[in-house]
Parts: sequence; structure tokens; C-alpha cells
Amino acid sequence: MPEKEKLRIDKYLWAIRLFKTRTLAAEACKAGRVKKDGQNLKASYEVKLGDTYNVSKGLERKVVKVTGLLENRVDAKKAVDFYEDLTPVQDTHSFQSMFHAPTLRRDRGTGRPTKRDRREIDDLQEGFFENSKDKEGEEE
Repeated sequence: MPEKEKLRIDKYLWAIRLFKTRTLAAEACKAGRVKKDGQNLKASYEVKLGDTYNVSKGLERKVVKVTGLLENRVDAKKAVDFYEDLTPVQDTHSFQSMFHAPTLRRDRGTGRPTKRDRREIDDLQEGFFENSKDKEGEEE
């Protein structure tokens, strides 16, 4: 696969399969979910080898280091060769959801939650991940 010298960040994130479409990658840049050294990046930002980017997708946060430039989207096995995932294990979505996320379930047939029920659910979920990180720090 030929490598380019200049490549946009939205195209790179799409090519390494962090986003399903290039449009979603561009929207993430526009919304401030793609950062380099704490600075928001525009979709037209030029990717450079060795740079490290922080990418947020919902609850998932990734730290990605560029090891190669990829112009076109390739299969996942080949895409892994063009970036290095530096995301700490504790920050991965699968880690948080597996060990820390509460499972809220409603009884079958109870219907939609009322406004009062919705507020109670929101109060239970509010700041759960931040509170669990604070509690871990206190234990050490």
C-alpha cells in the first residue's frame, strides 16, 4: 500500500478503522473529540508520523500513536500496522463496562419509565465512573 506524505486527520482515523465513515471522523473533529496535546483538531489537520492523538467515542477513549500513514481504508489486520494503541487498560470501555458498570434492568411489562423513574435512574448513573476512580485512589 503506498504511503502519502500529507494526510488529513479525518481520513487517517477512518482508514485505521477508528470511525465507520469519514463523515463521522470529521464530525468528531468538529465536536472537539479529537485532540493533540489538549488542543482540538480540525478535520483538515495534517497527520505526522510519531504524533499522538486522543480520540473519544462515547464512553470509549483511545490514545493513538501514528506509526504509518494510510490513505485508503484496509482490513483491520492491516490497519493495526499503521498505529499503536497507547490507551491505558483502565480507560478502555470494555474494562469499565466489565468491572464497574452497574446493570440496571426493569421488569418486563412495566412499560416506559415515568418522568420520576427517569430522574431516579439518572441519579443512580450520574458520575458513576468518576466516583469509582475517586474511590480507587482513596484505597491506595
